[in-house]
Amino acid sequence: MKKIEAIIRPEKLDAVKDALSNIGVKGMTVSNVLGFGNQKGYTQIYRGQEIVTRLLPKVKLEVVISDEIADEVITIIVDTAKTGKFGDGKIFVFDVANTIRIRTGEHGNDAV
Repeated sequence: MKKIEAIIRPEKLDAVKDALSNIGVKGMTVSNVLGFGNQKGYTQIYRGQEIVTRLLPKVKLEVVISDEIADEVITIIVDTAKTGKFGDGKIFVFDVANTIRIRTGEHGNDAV
């Protein structure tokens, strides 16, 4: 099993979620996060004061899936979330040793 964490633009969340649902991804965790990378934030003027915002709002999407569909999920996230500009995000892939569904006690891929 693989855990895929994707940091994406907030406005791309619905499109990515719908695309993953279409291939049978049954569950995901979504968190609002702040961060910066090459985008470096932005500067704005508010009531005559210059305000520098270094941390930008992003969305972290987490899914645990079987190894067989990991490459397909990664491709879908990249294709759906990509704008070609700084700040599109990153994807991290982790190996998952086991998954247990608390309600039923199922283990492994059955619990995903």
